[in-house]
Amino acid sequence: MSARPLPLVTPENEFFWTAGADGVLRLQNCLDCAALIHPPQPVCRYCRGTNMGVRDVSGRATLAGFTVNHRFSFPGLPAPYVVAQVAIDEDPRVRLTTNIIDCDPDRLELGQQVQVAFTNVEDVWLPVFRPVADSTEIRPLPADEIAPQDYGRHVRPMVTTAKFEDKAALTGIGASRLGRRLMATPLALTIAACQEAVADAGLSFDDIDGLSTYPGLDVAGMGEGGVAALEGALGLRPTWINGGMDTFGPGGSVIAAMMAVETGLARHVLCFRTVWESTFGELLKAGKASPPGGRRTASWQVPFGATSAAHTLAQNAQRHFHRYGTTRETLGWIALNQRANAALNPTAIYREPMSMDDYLSARMITTPFGLFDCDVPCDGAVAVIVSAVDAARDLAKPPVLVEAVGTQIIERLDWDQSTLTHEPQVLGQAAHLWSRTSLRPADVDVAELYDGFTFNCLSWIEALGFCGIGEAKSFLDGGTNIARDGVLPLNTHGGQLSHGRTHGMGLIHEAVTQLRGEAGARQVAGARVAVASSGGLTPSGVMLLRTDS
Repeated sequence: MSARPLPLVTPENEFFWTAGADGVLRLQNCLDCAALIHPPQPVCRYCRGTNMGVRDVSGRATLAGFTVNHRFSFPGLPAPYVVAQVAIDEDPRVRLTTNIIDCDPDRLELGQQVQVAFTNVEDVWLPVFRPVADSTEIRPLPADEIAPQDYGRHVRPMVTTAKFEDKAALTGIGASRLGRRLMATPLALTIAACQEAVADAGLSFDDIDGLSTYPGLDVAGMGEGGVAALEGALGLRPTWINGGMDTFGPGGSVIAAMMAVETGLARHVLCFRTVWESTFGELLKAGKASPPGGRRTASWQVPFGATSAAHTLAQNAQRHFHRYGTTRETLGWIALNQRANAALNPTAIYREPMSMDDYLSARMITTPFGLFDCDVPCDGAVAVIVSAVDAARDLAKPPVLVEAVGTQIIERLDWDQSTLTHEPQVLGQAAHLWSRTSLRPADVDVAELYDGFTFNCLSWIEALGFCGIGEAKSFLDGGTNIARDGVLPLNTHGGQLSHGRTHGMGLIHEAVTQLRGEAGARQVAGARVAVASSGGLTPSGVMLLRTDS
């Protein structure tokens, strides 16, 4: 068996990863305002002072979140095991990702008191926690830095009444074939999607003067190698390019392209996103591909077996359950809705009927997420063309206009230090969207909302105001509100849960398809306004699209 991944010990974090040698937990602190800071930084995020030190703390904490991992085995940490977040007594704003040991997972309770212990692996002492013996105290969860309903108060007002969104339109869409283990090269998938998008817009590759992608990498089945790979294959000569993960989610490539055409840097930008996770996984099993990275990691979560976004989001979902009475059935209505829509989509990977019993009885991945709470790894590419609006009106298809975007980062980006009860990087972006338009949630005809997990989708529904914060349980009950003939037709192509994980670009593709009236059996009658979100946890973005009439 391979050795357990360990943290990369650096001069900046060595005090933390070696503290357990004498049994004392140590955290960075600001010597000016006394705040504890985690992960370590050269500056205090609260007072922005630079007088930083290291403080011994008691090692007592409150259990602020936990999930029991069933799916993923980990060297030295066989499943099932508990991944948790604990809020440090001295400053509950600091939450450590950790493991809870010496416990019955079924008896763990949010608010329970825990005490640090240490697991020594080579040169590292991993701080893990165990329940405080004989303690029955249950404390409230740590306070939200910003209450979920208050994000709108932190949105920056528009700098000018002129909107860059008004200068851009979506004029072409394309997709490669989509499937499990297609064993096709990612670049071949990318080119197929791009060819279709260019033809759909009535353009040629010679008209394309911009390229934009996310993430621009070819790592672990994520991408074909970015702009360089596509230009090398097609011989394009773009005047503007864009690529990278620090953008507004996977759909950030489209938002960046809108800014490029607004400033005159390009007229027609080809945006693309490719995944080939399914084939990559097969190649790993066959020994024909190598896993990314090495044994040492800069992550503050991976050494504790938190190897997936599921391990973070499951804890946010659990806190939503705790605070608002949400249940697994609430999430199940989202999964069932996406499967019902996928049944009408010939390109969807999973089209078989699914019942609530099927959903609830599926094997557990990491509590409370079961198999059908998770999106479908697949191979495929999606492309979207963004054109200057004055050029768009002469192209092959009626343009889809962009009413507004939401991009503002308000909450922390560190996964385990962020929002408690919703997917991080959703509440702020949603509030920002509505500050840039006079349209309201009631004006939306179709919602294509990111559903890497069912809980992502629930978070976007509440954040965008389709129901109140904490009201998803009643809004989703029975699934009628989100059905194609309901008040909020949701993820009409099957979403990532059943259509396939295309990382947000598939949602934009479907939004355009619906607004054009080209969705066939799954078409929502009279669709004129659509919202499409992409991402969460990492910086994300959301777009409000409309027809030209």
